[in-house]
Amino acid sequence: MQTQKIDWHVFDSPEALTQAACDAIVQIAAEAIAGSGQFLIALSGGRTPSTVYQMLCQADTDWSKWHVYFGDERCLPPADGERNSLIAAQALLDHVPIPAQQVHPIPAELGAVDGAAAYCETLAGVGAFDLVLLGLGEDGHAASLFPGHTWDHTPPTPAIPVKHAPKPPADRVSLSASRLSDAHQVIFLVTGAGKRHAVSQWRSGANMPVKAIVPVNGVDVFVDAAANEPG
Repeated sequence: MQTQKIDWHVFDSPEALTQAACDAIVQIAAEAIAGSGQFLIALSGGRTPSTVYQMLCQADTDWSKWHVYFGDERCLPPADGERNSLIAAQALLDHVPIPAQQVHPIPAELGAVDGAAAYCETLAGVGAFDLVLLGLGEDGHAASLFPGHTWDHTPPTPAIPVKHAPKPPADRVSLSASRLSDAHQVIFLVTGAGKRHAVSQWRSGANMPVKAIVPVNGVDVFVDAAANEPG
């Protein structure tokens, strides 16, 4: 496995982390838009990112240049409250003027295999993401890449089906480790005492899915003090 370069950023509180993450996203978006005329972002699910999305609603950015993708999705109906796309819509996307055709949810309602195949088509021709946002599971998973599962295909594909996930629902679609790594910047958002053990394992070099995300520029981990304490 390629060595992962990590820059750790520890914050005193979840609120401080949320503000820093929001500021970083706005800055990365501005730089991307100035450089290429667009901002390609892959969103994460989870409680911490949702809080960041809510704050982003007030951001000073050119929303018309945003192109939104997703790191993973649960195989549930589009209106299910556990869908990452719905959570992101309720927290951010329904409140900002990103053109609808520039928001690309994963059609996981088609099932893991067909949903992954469809998202591979969506991502065909899409270059490196400007920013990938990810969380960290208590078992070290990132997106829907779980311990003991395949994190990529040979040859690599943008999206992969996930069957028999250890967390419900069992069927999911995830961007592969290689596609998540194809990004100019990757930021992990990690909060809460429940993540202490996973953070400790990550810091100690344990082999876990999160370590398979290896962009050329390394990853930035925004972690609050509660999650960063030895666990």
